[in-house]
Amino acid sequence: MKVFRGLPNDRARAPCALTIGNFDGVHRGHQALLAQVRGAADRLGLDAAVMTFEPHPREYFAHKLGDPSKAPARVANLRDKLEDLDQAGIDRVIVEHFNEQFAAMSPQDFVQRVLVDGLHVKWLMVGDDFCFGARRAGNIAMLTEAGRKHGFEVHTLGTVMQGTERISSSAVRAALAGGDFCATSKLLGHPYAMSGHVIHGAKLGRTLGFPTLNLRVTHRPALSGIFVVQVHGLAEHPLPAVASLGVRPTVEDAGRTLLEVHVFDYAGQCYGKLVRVEFLAKLRDEEKYADLATLTAAIDNDALQARAFFDRRNGALNATDRI
Repeated sequence: MKVFRGLPNDRARAPCALTIGNFDGVHRGHQALLAQVRGAADRLGLDAAVMTFEPHPREYFAHKLGDPSKAPARVANLRDKLEDLDQAGIDRVIVEHFNEQFAAMSPQDFVQRVLVDGLHVKWLMVGDDFCFGARRAGNIAMLTEAGRKHGFEVHTLGTVMQGTERISSSAVRAALAGGDFCATSKLLGHPYAMSGHVIHGAKLGRTLGFPTLNLRVTHRPALSGIFVVQVHGLAEHPLPAVASLGVRPTVEDAGRTLLEVHVFDYAGQCYGKLVRVEFLAKLRDEEKYADLATLTAAIDNDALQARAFFDRRNGALNATDRI
């Protein structure tokens, strides 16, 4: 899969079947849409393409208005989103920088400059509530008329349901915020995880007896707290661990989010490695403690609960194997 930051240059442009959206989490609704794009690309001999945005448009407008709290929490970082799009069979992804200039583009300019001249779109599928251009003035009817004029097909995909629930990024965020990883997995079609390269931290965990591998989180995640997790990428099989995802209120007040993972009975060097942290259960919310001794006692209790979780799970698996 090829990834472009902004529109491809002339030599890299090729006719494509395209969809447009934020694709936060690439849930089962997104997957249904992407399958349609892949199928159309195969029928018509085109590249299957996705245009997505960084930052999220609502995040951009929240910061512009001076209220970052209005920005939606994110299900996935850009790396994980791109990995999911690759798994869906997409040939090219255009990551468009959403800024003041792009936000001010009229619907007519968007069609001409982006869809026609920039991407050579021949087939386009969007959600049935899709709007585009400055102040979201463009709608499906305008897009369909533009398609007739410029020679590209326009198709829409309605809401994908799970029982009576609409599958959406908002539903995934709500499930994550509630620590419901079973519901999250059903919405996504796979277990929830975050990936990243292991970075150097303050080494405080090591002094407390709980060394951690640290992943930088550059967005506001849809979940926070203390979790039972397993780590992929350090061994042939996932390793059991306990993790903290949050702003570490006891040890700093910078407000930056960090994912800290204590892998049980692991002493290998992992700085720089790309790992994937799969979330299994939530233990509790993040708390601020009066001192490091109280924090250490809480971490010790979290580790005991996480180990007990794995003991129960392994016991259940062993019992199933004996049946």
